[in-house]
Amino acid sequence: MRVGISADHGGFAMKAHILQLLRTLGHEVVDFGAATFDPADDYPDFVIPMARAVAAGQVERGIALCGSGVGACIAANKVPGVRAALIHEGFSARQGVEDDDMNVIAVGGRVVGEAVATILINTFLDARFTGAERFRRRLAKIAAVETGEQSS
Repeated sequence: MRVGISADHGGFAMKAHILQLLRTLGHEVVDFGAATFDPADDYPDFVIPMARAVAAGQVERGIALCGSGVGACIAANKVPGVRAALIHEGFSARQGVEDDDMNVIAVGGRVVGEAVATILINTFLDARFTGAERFRRRLAKIAAVETGEQSS
């Protein structure tokens, strides 16, 4: 799978671990930065380009890392077509993809350890959207909001 990854200083150490994991698993990885540790950098500078690549289909899934994961999640969700969620446990990592077609996972580099992050990201990447009618209907309502159409 072609996977995009991004991190600011708060997720920088976690990104190094996740990059190694993804490559070991045979994924093609596109690294949107940060390339070096800079405590003054800003997560939108890395997360938004990665989210745009997900929305454009240039990468199939995205991983957004920052200190808590919250800011990275908020930034990613500003890009139409991105369905990002802050994930700290396995059920949501799987269910978010299966039911909600989540295409970006946000993880907090300062709140989740490497072992848990490995499980979450493996679960996220292994999951597939079921495509059930009720889930497609719900996603269409969200897409309508993104395009400015009225949704019921």
